[in-house]
Amino acid sequence: MTPALAHAGVMDRIYRHQRHIYDLTRRYYLLGRNDLVAALKPPPDGTLLEIGCGTARNLILTAQRYPQPRLFGLDLSSEMLKSADATVARSGLGGRIKLAQGDATCFDAGELFATTGFDRVFLSYSLSMIPAWEAALCQAMLAVRPGGELHVVDFGQQTGLPRWFGNCLHAWLERFHVTPRKSLGDAMATLAADHDASLKFSSLYSDYARIGVIARR
Repeated sequence: MTPALAHAGVMDRIYRHQRHIYDLTRRYYLLGRNDLVAALKPPPDGTLLEIGCGTARNLILTAQRYPQPRLFGLDLSSEMLKSADATVARSGLGGRIKLAQGDATCFDAGELFATTGFDRVFLSYSLSMIPAWEAALCQAMLAVRPGGELHVVDFGQQTGLPRWFGNCLHAWLERFHVTPRKSLGDAMATLAADHDASLKFSSLYSDYARIGVIARR
């Protein structure tokens, strides 16, 4: 069994039941997702790809905020995609949102979506769940067309919050195989330099979360 298949099995076991309450419960602590969507600002005829789309909550919010671009979502978990498919169908946005199962560290967008070179690629609280997260970040950057942008939001290190809060949060996240990436900013800086791109990176909510944008030239 490949590492990707093994991890897919882990994700499916976690979210087989959790997916039914995921959006209801995660709205209280996946902070910064709306900030990311607000910053996307794609061209009217653009294409957007979310890697680790989960229940498609972000894709639907993005489609509602930007009514013209086409959107695509990729996720490793077949269980999460069941919820995503149902949510997209209920929203009436099936004509603009296409979903596919795939590995964030190694995927062929052309094969999955018949589309390559996206205007915006984004990852929202997914890198902290991907063991080979740096490989996923590199793969995401490869999916961004020249002039496009890569947007990321994920857990920070809670440096501006009480230590007990950070310790409790990290212990709780471990139960769901979630590991905040302390070196996310450094990894994005290296990736930007490698692609002759610019980076904006900052902390949100007393470093509860961190958000970054790499803009290709």
